[in-house]
This record gives sequence, C-alpha cells and structure tokens, in this order.
Amino acid sequence: MGKILRIDLSSRRVREEDFSDALAEKFLGGPGLCTHILCNETSPGTDPLGPENRLIFAAGPLSGTNWPESGRYEVGAKSPLTGVLGGANSGGSFGPEIKRVGYDAIVFQGSASRPTYVYVEDRKTEIADAQELWGKDIQEAMQMIKKERGEKTQVACVGPAGENLVRFAGIVTDRFRIAARSGMGTVMGSKKLKAVALQGTMKVEVADPERFRELTARADSLIKADPYVPSVRRYGTTILVEVMNEIGRFPVRNFQTGVLPTASKISASELEKYKIRDKGCFACRIACKNVIEIRSGRFSGMTLDHPEYETLSAFGGRCGNDDLQSIIDAHVLCNLYGLDTISTGGVIAFMMELYEKKIITEADTGGIAFRWGDKDLVLDLIEKIAYRKGIGDLLAEGVSRVSKRIGRGSEEFAMHVKGLDIPAQDGRAQKSMGLAHAVSTRGADHLRASAFLDEVGFEEAIAKRFGKEYLPEMANRLEEKYKGIMIATCEDFVAVVSSLGLCVSGGYAYPPIFYFTDLADALSAATGINATEKSVRRTGERIVNLERAYNIREGLSRKDDMLPRRFLVEPIPDGPCRGQRVNLESMLNEYYETRGWDPETGLVPEQKLRELGLESVADELERMGKLPIER
Repeated sequence: MGKILRIDLSSRRVREEDFSDALAEKFLGGPGLCTHILCNETSPGTDPLGPENRLIFAAGPLSGTNWPESGRYEVGAKSPLTGVLGGANSGGSFGPEIKRVGYDAIVFQGSASRPTYVYVEDRKTEIADAQELWGKDIQEAMQMIKKERGEKTQVACVGPAGENLVRFAGIVTDRFRIAARSGMGTVMGSKKLKAVALQGTMKVEVADPERFRELTARADSLIKADPYVPSVRRYGTTILVEVMNEIGRFPVRNFQTGVLPTASKISASELEKYKIRDKGCFACRIACKNVIEIRSGRFSGMTLDHPEYETLSAFGGRCGNDDLQSIIDAHVLCNLYGLDTISTGGVIAFMMELYEKKIITEADTGGIAFRWGDKDLVLDLIEKIAYRKGIGDLLAEGVSRVSKRIGRGSEEFAMHVKGLDIPAQDGRAQKSMGLAHAVSTRGADHLRASAFLDEVGFEEAIAKRFGKEYLPEMANRLEEKYKGIMIATCEDFVAVVSSLGLCVSGGYAYPPIFYFTDLADALSAATGINATEKSVRRTGERIVNLERAYNIREGLSRKDDMLPRRFLVEPIPDGPCRGQRVNLESMLNEYYETRGWDPETGLVPEQKLRELGLESVADELERMGKLPIER
C-alpha cells in the first residue's frame, strides 16, 4: 500500500509516512519491518512499559491478496516479559484489514492519558474514548465496538490481563485469535490502548495479475493434492497430542517426562465431539480452525475456535491434568482475559513442581496447595493472574521473575529460555527443537524455526531442500548432527514466510509444500520486485541477523542461547525416548558456523552485517563494543 500510519498516543498526533520500495524490498513486512522499526526507534534503555516503546501492527506484501494462507499479521515491541525483542503472530482477518484501510503497518508510540481506542477507516483515523470499554473482557469490548462501528469492523483488543500489565498478556482479534507470546498485550495496556478497530474498502492491487492468478492456481492444486492436508483440516494442531505422546515428546508435569498415559482423554478425537464446523483464516484453503460448541459447564452454549495443541499441553499434560472440559474452560478464560496459554500454564506447572518438591509450602502461597491435576485450581489461578489478585500478582510476572523472587533453587525448575516459557516440545525427544528453543530471538519458540521436518521424518522434503547427503541424520529427531544447519535455514525461511504475511502451517513449514522459489515467484508477481530464490534467502538471513543484533544490543550473547538444566542433564525417565538428553554445545557450534557468527561469543561479525546491508547496525554495535574480536 506504500504507507505506514503513525499514532502518538501522548500528543494524539496522527501522521502518515511513505513505506519506500527500497525498505519494502529489504525487510518485506511483518516481523522484518517490526524489527527494523524497533532497531531504529528503541534502545537498550527503553522501558518496555514506557511511552518510548513502540507497538507495531504489520501486515505483509501478500496480505489482502488471494495467495493461500495470507491471513497473518505480526505485532512487535520490546518485550516486557523478556526485556529483549518481542513479537507475536496471529491469523484471522485483522492482518488483511490493515491493508484494506490503506496501510502496510500501524505504529504506536507514547501513552494515552486515559483509556483510548483507535478507529481507522480508509486512511481516516479517529482516537476515541475507551473509558466504558476499560475493564471489560474481550468479548464484551468487541461487541461494544462492533455495535458502535458496525459488525464488519475488525478489532484487535486487550482484556483485563493487558490492562493489569500481566507480563504475558496477548492481543485478541476475530473469534478469539490471539497474538499471544512475549507480552504484546501488556505493551498495549501500558499505552492505555484498549483496542484498534479497522474497517476498510481499499483494494490490494498486484503488479502482474495474470501471472499472480497462474501461481495462485498452481499453489491451490498443490495444497489440494497434498496427503497431509485432510488431517490438518479435520483436526488442526490438536492431532499432535497423541502423535507427540506416542513419540515421547509431550510435556508432562513441567517437562518431568514426555508421556501422559491418559493422553487419549484430551486428544483430537475427543475434542472432535465438540466440533460443529470447519473454519479458516483469510484466504485459507486448509481451514484448520475447528469451531466447537461447549455443551456443559459455565460456558455452555458458547461457540469458539478450538483450543490448539499448545493449550491442550499447557493446561493438560504440563499440569498433570487429563480433564478435557476443564482445559476448554481454561482456554475460554484465557481468551476472555487476553492471556498467553503457554506462559499461563507454564507458570502454574512450575509452581506445582515446586510444591511437589517442598520448595514452597502453603505458607508461601497464601494457603493454596499447588497439586498436580487440580483442574479447579487452574481455573481459579487464571482469574487471579488476569486481575493480579493474591498469588496471581506474583505469577503475573512470569516464570523467570517468579523463580528469582522465590529463590531456594527454584530457578532450576523454571522452564524458559531468555524469559519466555518453553512451548509444548521436549528438546530431548527432538533435538532440532531443543536447538530452536535455545537460539530463538524472542526466547523459547517453536515457530521462529518451525522445525517440523524431523518430527516424523520428512526425508523426501529434507532431500529436496537440503540434499540427500544430509540423510539419514537430518531426518532423525534423536540425532544432533546437521541440526545446526537445518535450524539456521529454517529460521531464514520462516522469517520470509512470516514477513510476507503467510501461515507457517499452511503448506510452508508444515506440510512442506512450498519453499524459497515459490515465495520469490509470488513476491515478484504481487509487488513487481525482481525476487529470486537467492535474494529471498538473503532477505530471510538479513531479518534473522537484524533480530540477533537487536538482542546483542540488549546484552545477550552465546551464554543466553541455553536450555534449562533439566534438558541438558536429566535423561527422559520413561517412554520411547527414555535416556535422551540434549547435547546443546555441538549443535550450537554447527549453528554458529552455518550462520557465520563468532563461535565463542555468539556475536555477529561486522563483515556479516555489512554484507547483508545492515551498515548502520554494524556501526552502532561497533560504538557499543558489541562486535566480536577478530581472531
């Protein structure tokens, strides 16, 4: 669209700026553009909850087109949970609506003096009063805005968790689609920004319509023919519960083991009993978001998107719980309050293990017994966290800060990397995921690399993408060799996929249908950029190195590319992966070598930054003494 909308909530000033072709070609959109803005406009001294932090909603160059699975958008800010690069991604229809109102991104700075929401309609912006919306849950607030602005309005909203500055609050759109991770809703709440509401009619034009139609038709046929798509459409990510449990990679009781004997009780087949229809995001051909109807309990009669695999893990296996109805209720509460289910379940499971090991007692918790599988406790704690009531005020700080406050050796059981809770993969049972969690730029993350190729051994895709010489090791999830090469390349690929506005689970990382050449072709036809496989690969590498540089500026180095002690020294006690641990150092060395980073410090060499066109970043790191010493 060629425009970025800038809104200063302190001064209530609204302005547009050009989004130049050169900048678009260099960083595309989505997380690439977010990181570029954050690098230029925040500093190591920036308070994540202060007015100087930026909050960026960024679409991609394919957002709003008919390209398959182009319904994603990125929210970027300095994270109040981790203190480093923050970002969250979500689907639905909000991302394309950013384009339909005339922009490629909307950037907020400053802080409003009172609760506010912003309404944008075809490049006309209104900063509106949100006093009546403040304190409302997500559903209530969205209904009020849509009643005022029209049902077609796309709304991104924070709930009580964001208002109360819970450090892992998310931003909710559509029918409970949430940009959940790293506290982007917390930043929004700190700015007294309750919601962003969009309603547009502007058309997203493509540079070569005929070529774009041809490529889209070919992509559609490949998706239709893929053998994995029907199961993804039927179950979504919920199918992973039993698959991951079967291979010993399903986190149970705060990652003490990888097998839940009663996993079938919270499986895809059980959840399917609640299903009433399929649903997809904007331009989605797969439609993996099953709509369910709750038929009993406190939310009886409510319809919403099903809980994903991560949520089934967070409130299921991780907390030692196999009651599906309680997990669904927890899912609803987190959506209404605007909470990241991974971090919410993570901090509760952490407390349960401390209680089991007698590191904490009821004297520390205000009389609460944190017992495994206590489904009523989990639901009670979600509310306490969202409103910072009682023990919830402590848990709202996130597992890293909670462990530091408790002390007594509790840090050993805090399952996080760089302050972000580890998602539902045990790196001991899939070594590539262990490495991906350790090196991810926003903290423990399974999607920044989307290392799905060796989960069940996609040998054909690995041979095509990397070469047969890397088999069989690269396809073996318990083998550490070549995983550094795989993760570096996967990170570059996902950086491009996400920056284009695409869904990694829509045929890109999984199922492995499209690759760099397909992205280059689509980008060229849509924008007129002369993109090639080589140039697109370079763009992905540039984005990942820029993210790394941002964190280096914040003080991170190789020492922070680390996993909790449990994964490194405690073998999995049972199941098909019994005895497995993560040999992280060997994979890190291979990863750094592949990236061209300094193996001792993990810093990015000046030459690498300049080769990627990041000259100003190289100059800044040089002034800060953050470049590796030439050896």
